Amino acid sequence: MFRIRSLAVAALFGALTALPGAAFAEGEVNLYSSRHYATDDALYKEFTRQTGIKVNVVQAGGGELIQRIQREGENSPADLFLTEDAGVIGRVHLAGLLQPVKSAALEAAIPANLREHDGHWFGLTMRARVIMYHKDRVKPSELSTYEDLSTAKWKKRILVRSSTSAYNQSLVVSLMEADGVAKTELWAKGIVANLAREPKGGDRDQITAVMAGEGDIAISNTYYLGHLLKDAKAGEYAKLGVFFPNQGDRGTHVNISGGGVLKHAPHKDNAVKFLEFLLTPEAQKVFAEANFEYPVRKGVEISPTIKAFGEFKADPLSVGVLAKRNQEAVQLMDRAGWK
Repeated sequence: MFRIRSLAVAALFGALTALPGAAFAEGEVNLYSSRHYATDDALYKEFTRQTGIKVNVVQAGGGELIQRIQREGENSPADLFLTEDAGVIGRVHLAGLLQPVKSAALEAAIPANLREHDGHWFGLTMRARVIMYHKDRVKPSELSTYEDLSTAKWKKRILVRSSTSAYNQSLVVSLMEADGVAKTELWAKGIVANLAREPKGGDRDQITAVMAGEGDIAISNTYYLGHLLKDAKAGEYAKLGVFFPNQGDRGTHVNISGGGVLKHAPHKDNAVKFLEFLLTPEAQKVFAEANFEYPVRKGVEISPTIKAFGEFKADPLSVGVLAKRNQEAVQLMDRAGWK
């Protein structure tokens, strides 16, 4: 499977020329990443092909990598931190582990609400957290907002992963920003009351559980369904619908995968070049088509699979707040009994 997807990524690049203005350079860049996609490995190889800079990768969970960087201190070999959630990259920044970067290319490619205003971290891709529903048991007209999911009509019908999920924590922060802490805590208690089962597994597990009849709706990121559809037998998910909440007001919650240059990076220039590479139209297209993520750079085509879900209005909330209020969200979810 990895070889097939790597070849697909190579085909997307085709006869791509080297980065504009980038001289062929020797050297390396040391990447600490909690992203876990075959797409990324192919992008690393393409960056090396274009620039001569070798990409060395240490891969682990976000929390584990943060602890490792802190232990290593000034002697850390890490140049760059990549992760799949704004809350995590924000935690790295709040811990004082990142340095500011000034890059006209990055600032031009990334909307202001998807990057840290002083250049400590930058959004690379987006994913929308949506409602997925079984068409035989739920009508689209019954769906409206995240807030509505806490009402009695959804009792014992909702599937969602645990409160330890960074994606759920970030969603709760977005609700706190929109509705305040008191209302969001009531909402979280309503979600707990409406669960079809105790939270278990990841987003894919929630989707497949809907199809198996364990619940009627799931809260999930869109790209997980993209991968399931790619690997599915024909028609396997024909009964699954995708709904973008809050289109009548603030818009659907979006999160980012992001990256930042670490404070003691021994190869800072190479790290910046690598970030700029990931924001080129060609690399953004690879993220979109091979990993079913939404590009942060405007004008890049999304995957036909994701495009079929429909257009939507995204919540313009600055994703930097997702980290700043993360612990507050975790405590709220604990009080609500969200396991």
